[in-house]
Amino acid sequence: MLSPAETLAHLITEKFITAAPEAAAKALAGLATHETLILISPLKAQTLITCFNHMEPCKAAAVLRRLPARQGAYVFSRLDVVQAARMMREFSQPYREKLSAALKPEFVALLNQVLAYPASSVGAVMSTDFVSLKTDAKVSDAVERLKTFPRKKIPAVCFVTAKDGQLKGVIRTAEMLFYPHSSALGSVMSGDFASLSAQDSQQKALLLFKQTQSPLLPVVDKSGKLLGVVAVPLQCPAAKAGWFKRLRARFANKK
Repeated sequence: MLSPAETLAHLITEKFITAAPEAAAKALAGLATHETLILISPLKAQTLITCFNHMEPCKAAAVLRRLPARQGAYVFSRLDVVQAARMMREFSQPYREKLSAALKPEFVALLNQVLAYPASSVGAVMSTDFVSLKTDAKVSDAVERLKTFPRKKIPAVCFVTAKDGQLKGVIRTAEMLFYPHSSALGSVMSGDFASLSAQDSQQKALLLFKQTQSPLLPVVDKSGKLLGVVAVPLQCPAAKAGWFKRLRARFANKK
């Protein structure tokens, strides 16, 4: 059981990382690895993901490999793919093999090629921290999955894939409130969505954000399999609020 002082230290650390992730990562990097581990290991997964994404790869790798295996694999698989690829290079060969065995093969394959993407490409900034479910999953399954997220980290969009990982549709998180929980996602998803390839330029992504007013865009490979996502950048704030306006209008018209 944690002492009051330890509980307070973890609370302050979590608030610090959430409010100022870059400054928090820099501060934690100045500590010894075991000191950093003491402060962050009990934190929520989403907070850990934020922290590791902003750490120098060498320091992040040193800390992550000391986490429990299951926790480390979960966090690592949801990092920005470029950061994960850089961290993978820092691991020893035995740990790299151990971690790879706990990850999805397609994610490991992605890490092997991601550093070859140009710095200006979508592949260089995409993340694998997204929610995807199969077409036969129920709305209730998606709701239960979303309950595990902190309120501020709940994604605006969930993705629906076939058994082979091919992207079939999207569903707005807010829209799930209006569907029966027993409905299959494949029957309520929208098949009308825009997507990007990892080789596309970030400029193209910015234009697509403005055109679609979507807060999150999927990145797919040549066969349509979902590789990752890119979130709406700060330079395109209209997309953040646009889909809320359309959602309100949609259901206002039904009254």
